[in-house]
Amino acid sequence: MSFFPKISFQREVEGYLTNVFRNNELITALGTQEVESKYQSLLSHLSHPPSFTTVRVNTHLASVKHVKKLVFEEIQKQFKGLCVPVLEHPKLQDILLIPVIGPRRDLQKHASEVIVGAQCGYAVLRGAHVYIPGIVSTSRFMKAGDLVSVYSDIEGKCKRGAKEFEGPKVFLGNGISELSRSEIFNSSGPLNGMGVRMIEPVYLSPSFDNVLPSYLFLQNLPSVIVSHVLHPQPGERILDMCAAPGGKTTHLATLMHDQMILEFPSNLVMDKIAKKVKKIKQNAELLQLNCIKAFCYDGTKALSVEKREDDQEGPPFLPESFDRILLDAPCSGMGQRPNMAYSLTLREVTSYQPLQRKLFTVAVKLLKPGGVLVYSTCTITLSENEEQVAWALKTFPCLQLQSQEPHIGGEGMRGAGLSVDQLKLLQRFDPAAVTLRGMDINSLQDSREEDLISMANKDCIGFFIAKFIKLNSK
Repeated sequence: MSFFPKISFQREVEGYLTNVFRNNELITALGTQEVESKYQSLLSHLSHPPSFTTVRVNTHLASVKHVKKLVFEEIQKQFKGLCVPVLEHPKLQDILLIPVIGPRRDLQKHASEVIVGAQCGYAVLRGAHVYIPGIVSTSRFMKAGDLVSVYSDIEGKCKRGAKEFEGPKVFLGNGISELSRSEIFNSSGPLNGMGVRMIEPVYLSPSFDNVLPSYLFLQNLPSVIVSHVLHPQPGERILDMCAAPGGKTTHLATLMHDQMILEFPSNLVMDKIAKKVKKIKQNAELLQLNCIKAFCYDGTKALSVEKREDDQEGPPFLPESFDRILLDAPCSGMGQRPNMAYSLTLREVTSYQPLQRKLFTVAVKLLKPGGVLVYSTCTITLSENEEQVAWALKTFPCLQLQSQEPHIGGEGMRGAGLSVDQLKLLQRFDPAAVTLRGMDINSLQDSREEDLISMANKDCIGFFIAKFIKLNSK
């Protein structure tokens, strides 16, 4: 049941993806009809939000039971007494799952409209209110307190300050304007704060804006699994190579009971490194984690070729310095949901594989013999996932694929020449693994908890995890 149109791509990217998901290995194994059906289903799923909101509990400060009670009370307050369950995951005992109600097809649209940018729109579909920087356009005479209908400009064609917009837009729900049009667009400087308070979103999901900020971290389910797969142990030296904004880093620190120093260079967009590292530090401070040390550094240059000073904490590091390394690599991000119009060019999409290999090569050299390397992405391509695994195993004979615990996602995708046994050791989270369907309060109350957990495991973002061990080089 598709509520939004399928995700759209630039023509070259669409052709590239078509070849990926109709590769000969897949067709031979599954048949042309099933391969095509799965691909079209994936395109529909990507434009819709996941069916659950996942929050990770900061167990460093509070128990899951205590936070679960607080979250349930907050949801009842936000949803005006509507009884939506808060579920504990049986295998991931530091997360809570909240079912998303929707899409709600019976909402009445108002004459006064607010147009928001695509990224703001995606946040609204996952429970956020509309903040002023995300507003692109409003109706001519909109006043504070007006009932407004909110739309997403998914293709970025609306001019800022326009008084009407007839281009492609997607209805996100209704809200109450906090400011007038003139206050939003005639201000002498940039404004922050809430612009529209959503009261009837198409997808009813709780807002966690400034809600229990030290106790909760909003995080997609596969992103939580990564830290458990790495399985850090007290006394070990851990490296998180591409850590911003700090979700996995703070999770690793929590799993180690805030007892160990995490040292990591940040290797993201170069002109934004300082801001991203600052965000990591802010998140660590908010969650009251003291063991994290963040450095602005290019991960591809994190290997030292010269002797270090004895008191040097930060990068570059000597070879074989770390017991476990997390490489949550920069990627094309095609697994993120919801996304209705993917904007990257084919050149940008294909630029990630060589960068990932540079980072991976450094990671292998920094890892101690017997150490563990976990590689992950939030994308769906073969070139950034299974092809990288095949390349790594061929390039580094010292590496061996390892089974993962917990193993909640599906096996790897065919097309990169990996064996069936190797594919079973990988985790690929495929949003199309479950039928796209809506959820209303009646169907929710009729559902068994184990069925809801199963749906949450499958109907999440597109994601990929591989776990390696470095054998002794002798």
